Amino acid sequence: MGMTVIAFDFGTKSIGCAVGQSITGTAQALPAFKAQDGIPQWEAIEKCLNEWKPDVVVVGLPFNMDGTEQDLTHRARKFGNRLNARFGVKIEWQDERLTTTEARSEIFGRGGFRALKKGKVDGISACLILESWFENYTGA
Repeated sequence: MGMTVIAFDFGTKSIGCAVGQSITGTAQALPAFKAQDGIPQWEAIEKCLNEWKPDVVVVGLPFNMDGTEQDLTHRARKFGNRLNARFGVKIEWQDERLTTTEARSEIFGRGGFRALKKGKVDGISACLILESWFENYTGA
């Protein structure tokens, strides 16, 4: 039986979100959540979690290109830990280096500069995070 998985692309102003199934290994973007200095509207996130009932929640960790952590890495971990504490969801972490760059490139390729809306970039970044997690998922 497949798992439903939600992924978050943490940001201080916007948090991208995607949902996917382990059977297909694919993801679809959901609307991004607005955040104020990294703090989302928890009620909106709770509604999303209740709607999709994920087996696992994946949170992207933004490392520097050399693999070292940055301030945003710590803040993303804090966000994931709060998701776990508030909603009791299982959290998995995924390296998200270059996902925003890939997302911008993909959107630009489809619709040019005008298509580069922040919410779309965040949602596609979350899709890329989730799809890369599926690629590495062992089922353990």
